[in-house]
Amino acid sequence: MPNLSMPKSVPNSAPKSALTRRRMIAITASAAGAAMLSGRSVGAGNAVHWQGSALGAQVSIEIHHRDRGEAERLVAMCLAEVRRLEQQFSLYRPDSAICTLNSTGVLVAPDADMVRLLEASLTFAKLTDGAFDPTVQPLWQLHVDHFSSGQPDPNGPAPDKLAQALAKVGHGGLLVSRDRIALSRRGAAITLNGIAQGYVTDRVVEMLRAAGLSTTLVNMGEIRAIGVRPDGTAWRVGLSDPDRPGLVTETVDLVDRAVATTAGAGFRFDPAGNFTHLFDPATGRSPARYRSVSVIAPTATEADALSTAFSLMPSTRIREVVAARSNIQARAMALDGALLVCGI
Repeated sequence: MPNLSMPKSVPNSAPKSALTRRRMIAITASAAGAAMLSGRSVGAGNAVHWQGSALGAQVSIEIHHRDRGEAERLVAMCLAEVRRLEQQFSLYRPDSAICTLNSTGVLVAPDADMVRLLEASLTFAKLTDGAFDPTVQPLWQLHVDHFSSGQPDPNGPAPDKLAQALAKVGHGGLLVSRDRIALSRRGAAITLNGIAQGYVTDRVVEMLRAAGLSTTLVNMGEIRAIGVRPDGTAWRVGLSDPDRPGLVTETVDLVDRAVATTAGAGFRFDPAGNFTHLFDPATGRSPARYRSVSVIAPTATEADALSTAFSLMPSTRIREVVAARSNIQARAMALDGALLVCGI
């Protein structure tokens, strides 16, 4: 993730090669009685639901359409697009475009979606004073290597090794054009897991809107609603307690908007939680400013990126960024449980 170098997950306190994302947001109200079956679609009334996995997350699509066959065709079309984008953005596929970039330092004639997403990443990096940075992957790898060793120092990686990793980090070293993407620093690498899931969610929404749908809920790792529910009410989404899985602390209503949540508890390298998947690109450390940060925005890409960045930023700066954007709300839960809400 820019500052999340893996999906926002929380399997165990020890790093693994494959990680299971623990969703910090959940659909708390959908079509009554609808079943959710992994990797397949089922119908309930005029709704077709699909649930499976992509980009290291459990994902789902809920479509309301009079023609069941057409709804299932649209789901299949969206899933084909998701798989195509996985081949671009996934760190779990050794033959993906991002893995090629990280191993060789260059991509020639890159896919348009890769260019588009990296350009968005650099925009958010500048907006957030570098708090959002897609080049923090060396910090993630450093911590994986450290805490995977036989008897890791509980104080984290040695200062010299941290300094070596930090020398590879910096969004200014990511060069993006339509013809070529390059990493100018030796040993640099990127991760898009703090923005890619939002981007994929938005691509699916774009496809479904183009098909004329007006009542749909898409969750490709982040959640975005098209219109309202069939009964005319807003889609209701629960924000989960980061430390107590399954417990919803509050709900938010979505109409043509998206929501994303980031929490340090998403993944902890150590039992104490002093080292998490959130890395400050300036220090290489994992700050504990908030228990969780949720962002509601017009697009899932923006919500995803800003929830990542805001997790590393002081509340005064969060307020400034929110004030400068349109139709954005940030909900930051302090370490003592107090809730900071700013924006619409």
